[in-house]
Amino acid sequence: MELFDLSGKTAIVTGSSRGIGRAIAERLAEHGARVVISSRKAAPCEEVAQAINARHGDGRAIAVPANIASKEDLQRLVDETIAAFGQIDILVCNAASNPYAGPMAGISDEQFEKILRNNVLANHWLVQMVAPAMVERRDGAILVISSIGGLRGNALIGAYNVSKAADMQLVRNLAVEFGPSNVRVNCIAPGLVQTDFARYLWENPELLKQVTDPAPLKRIGQPDEIAGAAVFLCSKAAAYTTGQTLVVDGGLTIAW
Repeated sequence: MELFDLSGKTAIVTGSSRGIGRAIAERLAEHGARVVISSRKAAPCEEVAQAINARHGDGRAIAVPANIASKEDLQRLVDETIAAFGQIDILVCNAASNPYAGPMAGISDEQFEKILRNNVLANHWLVQMVAPAMVERRDGAILVISSIGGLRGNALIGAYNVSKAADMQLVRNLAVEFGPSNVRVNCIAPGLVQTDFARYLWENPELLKQVTDPAPLKRIGQPDEIAGAAVFLCSKAAAYTTGQTLVVDGGLTIAW
């Protein structure tokens, strides 16, 4: 267990009141980390934090609601985390938005700007707030949750895929910048996962068939199946891994 031991570490996980983010926060806590649960609404965040504390003891999790579209909210998230736990060792940028589905010719400027702001710029902001202290300590792990959409073209979620490709490049650039200071930056690219965020995809029988038929595992993923990869990339087990995008998609991207 030593390779995956996160005891004494503090992790911020955005978008962690449900879905992939919640699963990641729960598994980080299970491996010893103190976790900060954050999404836009306070009540769901408190519910997740209370559940983690009930399982692992009071003080293991706190809730700090924040809107990723607000730079001020993100700075408050960082400040309250430091006030509560002293420092930030792990940053998981999981929260994202996708207000539009359809051909890119039909997307409004406002929708496209929201996607880029929430899915790319917000991650950049958070990293800029958290990384300097990691660099000074010469220790830290940053993880961005992207998507296999960043590796493929798609006529339904093209703008979202543009943002997720940008996240992969953001990770590569940051890994080069922070590597000499022993701060690792990595990315997970999930395939279709059964979350509320992706409900409009997996509840559509035709779309579900398009995803599962060519995939070697013949199914979509579950949030907890992404959480295991996150624990690996945030732990000592991945001490020599940086700048990488780990694809977790049931084999879909390698199949014809």
